[in-house]
Amino acid sequence: MNTVAAPGQPSTPFQGNDRLLFGIIMGVVAFWLFAQTTLNIAPDMQRDLGIGAATMNIAVALTSLFSGIFIVVMGGLADRVGRLRITRIGFYLSIAGSLLVAITPTGAMAAPVLLAGRALQGLSAACVMPASLALVKAYWDGAARQRAVSLWSIGSWGGGGLCSLVGGLMSQNLGWRSIFWLAIAVSALGLWLMRGTPENKAETHGDYKFDLPGVLAFMVAMLALQVLVTQGNTLGWSSPSVLGLIAATLVFGLLFVLIERRSANAFFDFRLFGNPTYTGATISNFLINATAGTLIVSLQLVQLGGGMNAQQAGMLTLGYAIAIIAFIRVGEKLLQRFGPRKPMIWGCLITGVAIALLMPTQLLLGQYKVLAVIGYSLFGLGLAFYATPSTDAALSNLPAAQGGSGSGIYKMASSLGAAFGVAISAAVFTALAGDSNSVRWLEGVITFAGRQDNLAVREAAFVALGFNVLMVVAAIVSIVLTVPRGRKTHD
Repeated sequence: MNTVAAPGQPSTPFQGNDRLLFGIIMGVVAFWLFAQTTLNIAPDMQRDLGIGAATMNIAVALTSLFSGIFIVVMGGLADRVGRLRITRIGFYLSIAGSLLVAITPTGAMAAPVLLAGRALQGLSAACVMPASLALVKAYWDGAARQRAVSLWSIGSWGGGGLCSLVGGLMSQNLGWRSIFWLAIAVSALGLWLMRGTPENKAETHGDYKFDLPGVLAFMVAMLALQVLVTQGNTLGWSSPSVLGLIAATLVFGLLFVLIERRSANAFFDFRLFGNPTYTGATISNFLINATAGTLIVSLQLVQLGGGMNAQQAGMLTLGYAIAIIAFIRVGEKLLQRFGPRKPMIWGCLITGVAIALLMPTQLLLGQYKVLAVIGYSLFGLGLAFYATPSTDAALSNLPAAQGGSGSGIYKMASSLGAAFGVAISAAVFTALAGDSNSVRWLEGVITFAGRQDNLAVREAAFVALGFNVLMVVAAIVSIVLTVPRGRKTHD
């Protein structure tokens, strides 16, 4: 097995089992299916807690921000101190964070309690995602690992697909706080299922020193970059604040690279990208996750341009969640038959077709809703085909000693890809929708049926969705150039 036992671990390698696997998945579900429901239930929380829209927006973004900043750090730490230990710490942080959100009072203490809870939920994801994937790599092999990755992916990708729908239903019928009480129960169940599992960590040689300079440089660079992509449009792209953020990102990013290349204990090992398959899986993962911007643009289009409410718009995405859950294991079977390259490309192509079906914003609302249902379903199908082959290609090409840090980099690509995609798509859509003259040229190319008072919104959505198609094209190119043909994934 590709595992190095911790001191005191049994001499017979531990074999992964379904009890451990489903315990791990509970931690993934607690984040994606419950913590991320704030994307949909934010208005309910804001009204109930009596906080401002700006504070609520920060609370929504804070979890992804903390996850993106710390996920590689915690993945590298998991290799050193124990992957099971970091996974369990992630579960405890999930319980603590969900508890704070669930008991958030109204009034003056609402903002600090809520923000603290959301930050802990982000740290939880930063622990659970890379450490749990490293456990999958260590305790499962071959077809068993591919099955484990598929089920793990159902919890992650499927939970992400269902979070808006589940959050809306629970908030409407049981109150939004019930979501976070349930997240606590799910995390506790996961801890119980993982009991009795032996520790696993990388074999280290010599004295290990924590890479504090590299971590700090990385945190500052990522924080500046995240604020830049999420708040740049609000602050003004030519404002002193944005120019300062750009400078901070570049300076600390360069400093981070210099530190990591010279450090004997670097937590971010650039040598991993010497393996082309791992590189292709990670880059395409970043790009395909950037198409998350498709959702925010298309859902705002039918609400702002078509007069639908959030619940009606959310129901259009039901096929997205169903397709991911139903077909992720098909991606596993395609991986076993063809290797990772073909199903990754097929998944990207289907995703591109899905976005193209959402681009005809010139149609009447009734016609567009039919295309949207088909498009969202294909969107889920494409991601389902891509998920397991890509994840397995990345894991299979990691050295055993860097399972946690390598998994952290791969999952960081997911978080940052989604952050970039949503931020850029939303910025393009908002900017163009607010300026009716910016894309007036489209009216001479495309005939927009029906209402004419919403042309700016429809034209803006067309352009913003086109950006997402470009992300799919770039993902396909990265796969073609890096991932080899055939079934072999490990170099």
